[in-house]
Amino acid sequence: AAAAAAGLPLGVYSVWIINKSGGLVFQKNYADIDAIDTNETLRLGSIWHSLHAISIQLSPVEGCTGIELLETSKFDLHCIQTLTGTKFFVTASPKTIGLDHLLHTVYDLYSDFVMKNPFYEMEMPIRCELFDQNLAYAVRTMNNNNQ
Repeated sequence: AAAAAAGLPLGVYSVWIINKSGGLVFQKNYADIDAIDTNETLRLGSIWHSLHAISIQLSPVEGCTGIELLETSKFDLHCIQTLTGTKFFVTASPKTIGLDHLLHTVYDLYSDFVMKNPFYEMEMPIRCELFDQNLAYAVRTMNNNNQ
């Protein structure tokens, strides 16, 4: 409701995947938001990777796994990191419900359609039509449930 009042779209804005080295391997916008150029997208992915790593080192809590949620007045950023170091994060309107579930769905889709694709090279940008189609469906379903 806060996002709609501020003139922002509701639901998921974008999905990002960063490899264990900090390289952006996937980014897709799913909302009518201002696009950023490719270099800026790569830079933002790298910055998030660095912030995530720094937060682990600075945390006073033993066993911290990094930033999982960043809340702003304009968007929320939810992040998970897999055991292999790959990070998945989504940006969405503030207080969007179900983003943790969506992140796990993205990870499942990544496992099924990217990692099992014999033509995919590890750590390289993701170019997989079935992954794109299923991810778009998952985001659309999520956005419809948050209307």
